Amino acid sequence: MTSTILNMLAVGDIIPGPNAEASFELVTPMLKEGDIVVGQLEVPHTDKDFKTLSLGSKPIATGNSTKNLFPLISANFTVLTLAGNHILDAGIAGIEDTIAWIKNHNIDCVGAGMNIDEARSPVVVEREGTRFGFLDYNCVGPKETWANVNKPGCAYIDIITHYEGTYACPGGPPIVYTWAETNSLQAMIADITKLRPLCDILIVTFHKGIGHTPARLAAYEHQVSYAAIDAGADIILGHHAHILKGIELYKGKPIFHGLCNFVTYAPILALGNSQDPDSWARKRIDLYGFEPDPEYPTYPFHPEAKYTIIAKCLIENKRLAQTSFIPCLINKQGQPEILKRDNRGQEVFNYMERITQKARLNAKFQWAGEEIVIST
Repeated sequence: MTSTILNMLAVGDIIPGPNAEASFELVTPMLKEGDIVVGQLEVPHTDKDFKTLSLGSKPIATGNSTKNLFPLISANFTVLTLAGNHILDAGIAGIEDTIAWIKNHNIDCVGAGMNIDEARSPVVVEREGTRFGFLDYNCVGPKETWANVNKPGCAYIDIITHYEGTYACPGGPPIVYTWAETNSLQAMIADITKLRPLCDILIVTFHKGIGHTPARLAAYEHQVSYAAIDAGADIILGHHAHILKGIELYKGKPIFHGLCNFVTYAPILALGNSQDPDSWARKRIDLYGFEPDPEYPTYPFHPEAKYTIIAKCLIENKRLAQTSFIPCLINKQGQPEILKRDNRGQEVFNYMERITQKARLNAKFQWAGEEIVIST
Protein backbone atom coordinates (compact mmCIF):
# COMPACT_ATOMS: atom_id res chain seq x y z
CA MET A 1 0.00 0.00 0.00
CA THR A 2 1.44 3.37 -1.03
CA SER A 3 1.56 6.05 1.67
CA THR A 4 0.00 9.44 1.02
CA ILE A 5 2.31 12.10 2.47
CA LEU A 6 1.26 15.76 2.52
CA ASN A 7 2.78 18.92 3.96
CA MET A 8 0.79 21.73 5.54
CA LEU A 9 2.70 24.99 6.00
CA ALA A 10 1.43 27.82 8.20
CA VAL A 11 2.59 31.39 8.79
CA GLY A 12 1.47 34.28 10.96
CA ASP A 13 0.20 37.79 10.25
CA ILE A 14 0.25 39.01 6.65
CA ILE A 15 -0.16 42.60 5.48
CA PRO A 16 0.93 42.66 1.84
CA GLY A 17 2.20 46.02 0.66
CA PRO A 18 2.23 47.66 -2.78
CA ASN A 19 5.38 45.72 -3.75
CA ALA A 20 4.35 42.44 -2.16
CA GLU A 21 5.70 40.26 -4.96
CA ALA A 22 9.22 41.27 -3.93
CA SER A 23 8.34 40.86 -0.25
CA PHE A 24 7.51 37.18 -0.81
CA GLU A 25 10.28 36.34 -3.28
CA LEU A 26 12.69 34.79 -0.75
CA VAL A 27 10.05 32.43 0.67
CA THR A 28 7.87 31.60 -2.33
CA PRO A 29 9.98 28.57 -3.38
CA MET A 30 9.49 27.05 0.09
CA LEU A 31 5.77 27.85 0.18
CA LYS A 32 5.31 26.15 -3.18
CA GLU A 33 6.41 22.91 -1.51
CA GLY A 34 3.30 22.98 0.68
CA ASP A 35 0.21 21.00 -0.27
CA ILE A 36 -1.75 23.30 2.04
CA VAL A 37 -0.45 26.80 2.89
CA VAL A 38 -2.32 28.86 5.47
CA GLY A 39 -1.74 32.40 6.75
CA GLN A 40 -3.55 35.12 8.69
CA LEU A 41 -4.62 38.04 6.51
CA GLU A 42 -4.35 40.80 9.10
CA VAL A 43 -6.29 43.64 7.45
CA PRO A 44 -9.19 43.92 5.00
CA HIS A 45 -8.72 45.08 1.41
CA THR A 46 -11.02 47.12 -0.80
CA ASP A 47 -10.68 49.39 -3.83
CA LYS A 48 -13.59 51.61 -2.83
CA ASP A 49 -12.84 55.24 -2.00
CA PHE A 50 -11.68 55.14 1.62
CA LYS A 51 -13.43 58.45 2.33
CA THR A 52 -16.75 56.62 2.01
CA LEU A 53 -15.80 54.01 4.59
CA SER A 54 -16.43 54.30 8.30
CA LEU A 55 -16.43 52.37 11.55
CA GLY A 56 -19.27 53.97 13.45
CA SER A 57 -18.94 57.69 12.65
CA LYS A 58 -15.16 57.64 12.20
CA PRO A 59 -13.81 57.67 8.60
CA ILE A 60 -11.34 54.93 7.86
CA ALA A 61 -8.31 55.38 5.58
CA THR A 62 -6.96 51.93 4.83
CA GLY A 63 -4.74 52.24 1.78
CA ASN A 64 -4.98 48.44 1.37
CA SER A 65 -5.88 47.76 -2.24
CA THR A 66 -6.92 44.34 -3.46
CA LYS A 67 -4.06 44.70 -5.97
CA ASN A 68 -1.72 43.98 -3.04
CA LEU A 69 -3.26 40.53 -2.65
CA PHE A 70 -2.16 39.03 -5.98
CA PRO A 71 1.22 37.77 -4.65
CA LEU A 72 -0.70 35.46 -2.31
CA ILE A 73 -1.64 33.47 -5.40
CA SER A 74 1.92 33.05 -6.68
CA ALA A 75 3.08 32.33 -3.11
CA ASN A 76 0.73 29.31 -3.09
CA PHE A 77 -1.62 30.26 -0.26
CA THR A 78 -4.63 27.98 -0.15
CA VAL A 79 -6.36 29.12 3.06
CA LEU A 80 -6.49 32.61 4.61
CA THR A 81 -7.81 33.15 8.13
CA LEU A 82 -9.64 36.43 8.71
CA ALA A 83 -10.87 36.54 12.32
CA GLY A 84 -9.03 39.42 13.95
CA ASN A 85 -9.23 42.80 15.62
CA HIS A 86 -8.71 44.68 12.32
CA ILE A 87 -11.43 42.98 10.30
CA LEU A 88 -13.67 46.11 10.32
CA ASP A 89 -10.90 48.63 9.66
CA ALA A 90 -12.36 49.30 6.21
CA GLY A 91 -15.99 49.01 7.26
CA ILE A 92 -18.44 46.49 5.88
CA ALA A 93 -17.12 47.00 2.34
CA GLY A 94 -13.71 45.84 3.52
CA ILE A 95 -15.08 42.50 4.73
CA GLU A 96 -17.28 41.98 1.69
CA ASP A 97 -14.60 42.90 -0.86
CA THR A 98 -11.84 40.92 0.86
CA ILE A 99 -13.89 37.73 0.99
CA ALA A 100 -15.07 38.21 -2.60
CA TRP A 101 -11.51 38.69 -3.89
CA ILE A 102 -10.23 35.63 -2.04
CA LYS A 103 -13.00 33.36 -3.29
CA ASN A 104 -12.78 34.74 -6.85
CA HIS A 105 -9.11 33.74 -6.94
CA ASN A 106 -9.64 30.16 -5.79
CA ILE A 107 -8.33 30.63 -2.26
CA ASP A 108 -10.39 29.54 0.74
CA CYS A 109 -11.01 31.75 3.76
CA VAL A 110 -12.48 31.28 7.22
CA GLY A 111 -13.29 33.32 10.31
CA ALA A 112 -15.27 36.27 8.93
CA GLY A 113 -18.52 36.81 7.10
CA MET A 114 -21.58 38.94 6.54
CA ASN A 115 -23.17 37.42 9.65
CA ILE A 116 -22.17 35.15 12.53
CA ASP A 117 -23.22 31.94 10.76
CA GLU A 118 -20.89 32.73 7.86
CA ALA A 119 -18.09 33.77 10.21
CA ARG A 120 -18.30 30.50 12.16
CA SER A 121 -18.60 28.33 9.07
CA PRO A 122 -15.63 25.99 8.53
CA VAL A 123 -13.76 25.42 5.32
CA VAL A 124 -12.71 21.94 4.21
CA VAL A 125 -9.90 21.55 1.67
CA GLU A 126 -9.14 18.16 0.14
CA ARG A 127 -5.74 17.03 -1.10
CA GLU A 128 -5.24 13.52 -2.51
CA GLY A 129 -8.15 12.18 -0.49
CA THR A 130 -7.14 13.85 2.78
CA ARG A 131 -9.59 16.45 4.09
CA PHE A 132 -8.26 19.45 6.05
CA GLY A 133 -10.87 21.28 8.10
CA PHE A 134 -10.34 24.85 9.37
CA LEU A 135 -12.04 27.02 11.99
CA ASP A 136 -10.89 30.48 13.08
CA TYR A 137 -11.71 32.70 16.09
CA ASN A 138 -10.74 36.15 17.34
CA CYS A 139 -9.96 36.48 21.05
CA VAL A 140 -8.75 40.11 21.13
CA GLY A 141 -9.70 43.61 20.11
CA PRO A 142 -12.95 45.57 20.11
CA LYS A 143 -16.27 43.79 20.39
CA GLU A 144 -17.47 45.96 17.50
CA THR A 145 -15.58 43.58 15.19
CA TRP A 146 -17.69 40.59 16.25
CA ALA A 147 -20.29 39.29 13.84
CA ASN A 148 -23.85 38.65 14.96
CA VAL A 149 -27.07 37.50 13.31
CA ASN A 150 -27.48 40.75 11.37
CA LYS A 151 -23.98 42.22 11.37
CA PRO A 152 -20.79 41.42 9.43
CA GLY A 153 -17.64 40.71 11.38
CA CYS A 154 -15.57 37.85 12.71
CA ALA A 155 -16.08 34.67 14.70
CA TYR A 156 -14.94 35.20 18.27
CA ILE A 157 -14.42 33.92 21.76
CA ASP A 158 -15.19 36.49 24.45
CA ILE A 159 -12.24 36.73 26.86
CA ILE A 160 -12.82 38.14 30.33
CA THR A 161 -10.01 39.94 32.19
CA HIS A 162 -9.86 40.43 35.96
CA TYR A 163 -7.20 42.39 37.85
CA GLU A 164 -6.44 41.38 41.44
CA GLY A 165 -4.29 43.61 43.64
CA THR A 166 -1.34 41.84 45.25
CA TYR A 167 -0.20 44.48 47.72
CA ALA A 168 -1.86 46.57 50.39
CA CYS A 169 -1.11 49.71 48.41
CA PRO A 170 -3.41 51.05 45.68
CA GLY A 171 -1.81 51.20 42.27
CA GLY A 172 0.54 48.29 42.87
CA PRO A 173 1.13 45.69 40.14
CA PRO A 174 -1.87 43.35 39.90
CA ILE A 175 -2.22 39.68 39.14
CA VAL A 176 -4.11 39.42 35.84
CA TYR A 177 -6.62 36.61 35.41
CA THR A 178 -8.13 35.80 32.00
CA TRP A 179 -10.67 33.19 30.95
CA ALA A 180 -13.12 32.48 28.15
CA GLU A 181 -16.76 33.39 28.64
CA THR A 182 -18.75 30.16 28.73
CA ASN A 183 -21.25 30.66 25.91
CA SER A 184 -18.71 31.70 23.28
CA LEU A 185 -16.34 28.90 24.31
CA GLN A 186 -19.17 26.38 24.05
CA ALA A 187 -20.03 27.73 20.60
CA MET A 188 -16.47 26.98 19.46
CA ILE A 189 -16.68 23.48 20.94
CA ALA A 190 -19.95 22.91 19.09
CA ASP A 191 -18.35 24.04 15.82
CA ILE A 192 -15.45 21.62 16.26
CA THR A 193 -17.76 18.75 17.19
CA LYS A 194 -19.80 19.38 14.05
CA LEU A 195 -16.72 19.61 11.80
CA ARG A 196 -14.87 16.59 13.22
CA PRO A 197 -16.66 13.89 11.17
CA LEU A 198 -16.21 15.91 7.97
CA CYS A 199 -12.40 16.02 7.91
CA ASP A 200 -9.28 13.99 8.64
CA ILE A 201 -7.08 16.81 10.02
CA LEU A 202 -8.82 19.56 11.97
CA ILE A 203 -7.03 22.89 12.44
CA VAL A 204 -8.23 25.66 14.76
CA THR A 205 -6.60 29.08 14.55
CA PHE A 206 -6.84 31.82 17.17
CA HIS A 207 -6.12 35.54 16.98
CA LYS A 208 -4.81 35.77 20.53
CA GLY A 209 -2.00 36.73 22.82
CA ILE A 210 -0.28 39.62 24.61
CA GLY A 211 0.98 41.91 21.88
CA HIS A 212 4.63 42.79 21.36
CA THR A 213 5.60 40.92 24.55
CA PRO A 214 8.22 38.15 24.45
CA ALA A 215 7.42 34.70 25.88
CA ARG A 216 4.52 35.58 28.19
CA LEU A 217 1.17 33.82 27.67
CA ALA A 218 -2.18 34.70 29.24
CA ALA A 219 -4.11 31.95 31.00
CA TYR A 220 -6.96 31.95 28.46
CA GLU A 221 -4.53 31.01 25.68
CA HIS A 222 -4.04 27.60 27.27
CA GLN A 223 -7.74 27.29 28.07
CA VAL A 224 -9.05 27.86 24.54
CA SER A 225 -6.29 25.74 22.97
CA TYR A 226 -6.88 22.79 25.30
CA ALA A 227 -10.67 23.07 24.87
CA ALA A 228 -10.27 22.93 21.10
CA ILE A 229 -8.08 19.82 21.27
CA ASP A 230 -10.40 18.16 23.79
CA ALA A 231 -13.25 18.77 21.32
CA GLY A 232 -11.35 17.16 18.44
CA ALA A 233 -8.78 19.58 16.98
CA ASP A 234 -5.46 18.17 15.75
CA ILE A 235 -3.44 21.39 15.33
CA ILE A 236 -3.67 24.83 16.97
CA LEU A 237 -2.23 27.91 15.26
CA GLY A 238 -1.95 31.29 17.00
CA HIS A 239 -1.31 34.77 15.65
CA HIS A 240 -1.86 38.46 16.56
CA ALA A 241 0.94 39.20 19.07
CA HIS A 242 3.38 40.29 16.32
CA ILE A 243 6.14 38.34 18.03
CA LEU A 244 6.92 34.64 18.31
CA LYS A 245 5.49 32.70 21.25
CA GLY A 246 6.43 29.25 22.49
CA ILE A 247 5.19 25.84 21.41
CA GLU A 248 3.65 23.03 23.42
CA LEU A 249 2.16 19.61 22.85
CA TYR A 250 -1.12 18.75 24.57
CA LYS A 251 -2.34 15.17 24.28
CA GLY A 252 0.24 14.81 21.54
CA LYS A 253 -1.24 17.67 19.50
CA PRO A 254 0.87 20.76 18.65
CA ILE A 255 -0.03 24.25 19.82
CA PHE A 256 1.84 27.05 18.07
CA HIS A 257 0.96 29.83 20.50
CA GLY A 258 2.16 32.62 18.22
CA LEU A 259 3.60 32.49 14.70
CA CYS A 260 4.71 36.16 14.69
CA ASN A 261 4.57 38.18 11.47
CA PHE A 262 5.38 37.00 7.98
CA VAL A 263 5.13 39.59 5.22
CA THR A 264 3.85 42.51 7.27
CA TYR A 265 4.07 45.89 5.54
CA ALA A 266 3.17 48.53 8.12
CA PRO A 267 4.74 51.90 7.26
CA ILE A 268 1.79 53.73 8.80
CA LEU A 269 3.22 52.69 12.17
CA ALA A 270 6.80 53.66 11.33
CA LEU A 271 8.46 56.59 13.08
CA GLY A 272 8.96 58.57 9.90
CA ASN A 273 5.25 58.51 9.06
CA SER A 274 3.93 59.42 12.50
CA GLN A 275 2.66 62.97 13.03
CA ASP A 276 4.62 63.03 16.29
CA PRO A 277 7.42 60.43 16.03
CA ASP A 278 8.91 61.10 19.45
CA SER A 279 5.56 60.81 21.23
CA TRP A 280 4.68 57.67 19.30
CA ALA A 281 8.04 56.06 20.15
CA ARG A 282 7.65 56.93 23.84
CA LYS A 283 4.23 55.31 23.84
CA ARG A 284 5.77 52.11 22.42
CA ILE A 285 8.29 52.15 25.25
CA ASP A 286 5.65 52.84 27.91
CA LEU A 287 3.29 50.13 26.65
CA TYR A 288 5.66 47.44 25.44
CA GLY A 289 9.18 48.32 26.53
CA PHE A 290 10.70 48.79 23.09
CA GLU A 291 11.35 51.46 20.50
CA PRO A 292 11.02 50.49 16.82
CA ASP A 293 14.26 50.23 14.89
CA PRO A 294 14.46 53.08 12.32
CA GLU A 295 16.41 50.74 10.02
CA TYR A 296 13.13 48.79 9.59
CA PRO A 297 10.96 51.57 8.11
CA THR A 298 8.13 49.25 6.98
CA TYR A 299 8.41 46.85 9.93
CA PRO A 300 8.19 48.86 13.19
CA PHE A 301 7.83 45.93 15.57
CA HIS A 302 9.67 44.59 18.61
CA PRO A 303 13.38 43.94 17.90
CA GLU A 304 12.79 40.24 18.61
CA ALA A 305 10.02 40.18 15.98
CA LYS A 306 12.73 39.83 13.33
CA TYR A 307 12.63 36.12 14.24
CA THR A 308 9.77 34.21 12.67
CA ILE A 309 8.95 30.68 11.55
CA ILE A 310 6.99 28.61 9.08
CA ALA A 311 5.12 25.86 10.92
CA LYS A 312 5.23 22.53 9.08
CA CYS A 313 2.88 19.60 9.69
CA LEU A 314 3.59 16.30 7.95
CA ILE A 315 0.41 14.34 7.24
CA GLU A 316 0.81 10.66 6.41
CA ASN A 317 -2.17 8.46 5.57
CA LYS A 318 -4.59 11.09 6.90
CA ARG A 319 -2.86 11.39 10.29
CA LEU A 320 -0.48 13.95 11.76
CA ALA A 321 2.90 12.21 11.64
CA GLN A 322 5.39 14.97 12.49
CA THR A 323 5.43 18.63 13.46
CA SER A 324 8.35 20.94 12.81
CA PHE A 325 9.20 24.51 11.88
CA ILE A 326 11.44 26.27 9.39
CA PRO A 327 13.42 29.16 10.90
CA CYS A 328 13.16 32.54 9.19
CA LEU A 329 14.46 36.06 9.68
CA ILE A 330 12.76 39.31 8.64
CA ASN A 331 15.35 41.48 6.90
CA LYS A 332 15.46 45.29 6.83
CA GLN A 333 13.41 45.32 3.63
CA GLY A 334 10.62 43.52 5.48
CA GLN A 335 11.22 40.25 3.63
CA PRO A 336 11.13 36.92 5.47
CA GLU A 337 14.23 34.87 4.60
CA ILE A 338 14.48 31.09 4.92
CA LEU A 339 17.40 30.17 7.17
CA LYS A 340 19.54 27.08 7.07
CA ARG A 341 21.24 25.01 9.75
CA ASP A 342 23.96 27.58 10.33
CA ASN A 343 24.67 30.34 12.84
CA ARG A 344 21.61 32.38 11.84
CA GLY A 345 19.33 29.36 11.85
CA GLN A 346 20.68 28.34 15.24
CA GLU A 347 19.89 31.84 16.52
CA VAL A 348 16.20 31.27 15.79
CA PHE A 349 16.42 27.75 17.28
CA ASN A 350 17.89 29.19 20.48
CA TYR A 351 15.26 31.92 20.62
CA MET A 352 12.37 29.49 20.25
CA GLU A 353 13.90 27.23 22.88
CA ARG A 354 14.35 30.14 25.28
CA ILE A 355 10.81 31.56 25.00
CA THR A 356 9.28 28.08 25.15
CA GLN A 357 11.13 27.31 28.37
CA LYS A 358 10.38 30.75 29.83
CA ALA A 359 6.66 30.18 29.22
CA ARG A 360 7.01 26.75 30.95
CA LEU A 361 5.89 24.86 27.89
CA ASN A 362 6.90 21.28 27.19
CA ALA A 363 8.10 21.29 23.57
CA LYS A 364 11.65 20.17 22.78
CA PHE A 365 13.45 20.95 19.54
CA GLN A 366 15.95 19.09 17.39
CA TRP A 367 17.42 19.79 13.98
CA ALA A 368 16.45 17.37 11.21
CA GLY A 369 18.11 18.52 8.01
CA GLU A 370 17.16 22.16 7.47
CA GLU A 371 14.09 22.15 9.72
CA ILE A 372 13.51 21.86 13.46
CA VAL A 373 11.39 18.96 14.71
CA ILE A 374 9.12 19.37 17.73
CA SER A 375 8.70 16.69 20.40
CA THR A 376 8.20 16.36 24.15
